[in-house]
Amino acid sequence: MPPQFPTARLLLPSHRLLPLLSPLPSASLSPAPRTLRLPPPQLLHRVARRRPLLRGMASAAAPGSHAAAEAPPVDVGGGGAGAPRRLVLEELPWDHSFVRELPGDPRSDTIPREVLHACYSRVSPSAKVDNPKLVAWSDSVADLLDLDHKEFERPDFPQFFSGATPLVGSLPYAQCYGGHQFGVWAGQLGDGRAIALGEVVNSRGERWELQLKGCGKTPYSRFADGLAVLRSSIREFLCSEAMHGLGIPTTRALCLVETGKSVVRDMFYDGNAKEEPGAIVCRVAPSFLRFGSYQIHASRGKEDIEIVRRLADYTIHHHFPHLENMKKSEGLSFETAIGDSPTIDLTSNKYAGKYLSWAVEVAERTAYLIARWQGVGFTHGVLNTDNMSVLGLTIDYGPFGFLDAFDPSYTPNTTDLPGKRYCFANQPDVGLWNIAQFTGPLSSAELISQDEANYVMERYGTKFMDEYQSIMTKKLGLTKYNKQLISKLLSNMAVDKVDYTNFFRLLSNVNADPGIPENELLVPLKAALLDIGKERKEAWISWVQTYIEESNDVVHSVWKLVESGVPDEERKAAMNSVNPKYILRNYLCQSAIDVAEQGDYEEVRRVLRVMHNPYDEQPGMEKYARLPPAWAYRPGVCMLSCSS
Repeated sequence: MPPQFPTARLLLPSHRLLPLLSPLPSASLSPAPRTLRLPPPQLLHRVARRRPLLRGMASAAAPGSHAAAEAPPVDVGGGGAGAPRRLVLEELPWDHSFVRELPGDPRSDTIPREVLHACYSRVSPSAKVDNPKLVAWSDSVADLLDLDHKEFERPDFPQFFSGATPLVGSLPYAQCYGGHQFGVWAGQLGDGRAIALGEVVNSRGERWELQLKGCGKTPYSRFADGLAVLRSSIREFLCSEAMHGLGIPTTRALCLVETGKSVVRDMFYDGNAKEEPGAIVCRVAPSFLRFGSYQIHASRGKEDIEIVRRLADYTIHHHFPHLENMKKSEGLSFETAIGDSPTIDLTSNKYAGKYLSWAVEVAERTAYLIARWQGVGFTHGVLNTDNMSVLGLTIDYGPFGFLDAFDPSYTPNTTDLPGKRYCFANQPDVGLWNIAQFTGPLSSAELISQDEANYVMERYGTKFMDEYQSIMTKKLGLTKYNKQLISKLLSNMAVDKVDYTNFFRLLSNVNADPGIPENELLVPLKAALLDIGKERKEAWISWVQTYIEESNDVVHSVWKLVESGVPDEERKAAMNSVNPKYILRNYLCQSAIDVAEQGDYEEVRRVLRVMHNPYDEQPGMEKYARLPPAWAYRPGVCMLSCSS
């Protein structure tokens, strides 16, 4: 049954947020039921080229724009003067604000059911184990918890993080949420195979929620077993830490444990189920709240609508505290382009300062995140609203993939193949669509008005374009954004299926010397421009010449790499700091999985070490930057289903 709050037919403009990359018609993002009143087409047309003005509300934009959204959590050092005392597991300072402050399910069984009037259900890990083993761990995540690294050496450590032995002070529960899946409202979803242990508050006052994924059934498991396999768990563990290494906001992973028990999985839903090793990942984040956490309660009408407000208040208090005491006088009006009244008065909404500011920050964090994905070629694969973090973190690593050969229509998800809704090029527009769904419950709970919801979406578009243009400018080592130059580059890369990561890394080797002979222009890029014919070679020479010498923007100002005044070595270092040498290609995951399934975990640990420093050269590790071998293009490696 469709939800009772307005759910969304987002009418995307004819030109989209990323017209250079969009291979698909905008209709591919249209969901099934019902229609939400969204901004008129002329407003969304302006989203990428206007900067709206919000008078007297700078604090709403600042945290989401920079300090709060631009960096993942900072790791503390491993010791030294002033370092916090390292803790053993029994000393972890647990808090349980989510359970304490929000309504819970009165039942404690795991029978699949609709859980009404509650944000969570109390459950305990129930996965069976047999001599569980520690596959891999992250010292930097242990630092976030003030956890002594020696704890990983404890013989009973795998027992704790397989859920077989409860951690002292933990209070496990599964969260209730809903979501749109592939554009269609799916109703209640929830933590079907993830169980939160509670929140650890470290010595710096930071709150970190620990969650075991794959540790057994919950009321939200429906007809599944609540378990996870080693294959998918290795992928999630490695990508969580690889994204952190890239500087992209993400959930983290403390450790990965093999349970010693088998799990039956049908990877491609084709009737060929088989036994695979079971595993459990301990995921770590300030919170695992999603867009769907608010949607589910609004979808149930008046009886649960107050929970939306309670959950919003909880979220702001614990995760957006800089907004908590914002008053309506701090956000009186904003200017936009809606109908005949360009100025929207907020004084009629006594909550506008607090809740509108929060919604704007969520939108801007989301825009920042997706712009960063586009910069490194990351494709999430399943951008349903239940997989969208309200904190702007990359969350739920399933059939993800990084671009190898540049293909804007690439999707790593076999389930997504018919329409490619979640392909690489569509991610910015899907983000906007999902923000529209997020604002629906807030409107239903009368926390923001429809005009304010429209403004939130406008801020998403502006933030995305600002961040994307900044990222692409840095990737090319330019001082100003050059749309024509970047458009032609991406077009050339798509035609010749150029490796996205390796090309940008090699581009820093091009010298800003207009006197380079034509037959030598492509030498620095030779390793990326493989097997191109004469005609395509000429196209690339033309682009490199333009890149070196000049290119004109829409107002005909001339930008020259050679005139930037930045020495080649300095420019190379700057470009290499934003163009990684190493990314977690799917074939690297699969190579680690293959040996881990035989009991050898060293390759998982080696890949983890490489991905912690993806921008460094790392002599001796060059094989991890190689192009995918032929076997990497088979299903199950380059593409996966949503199945675990």
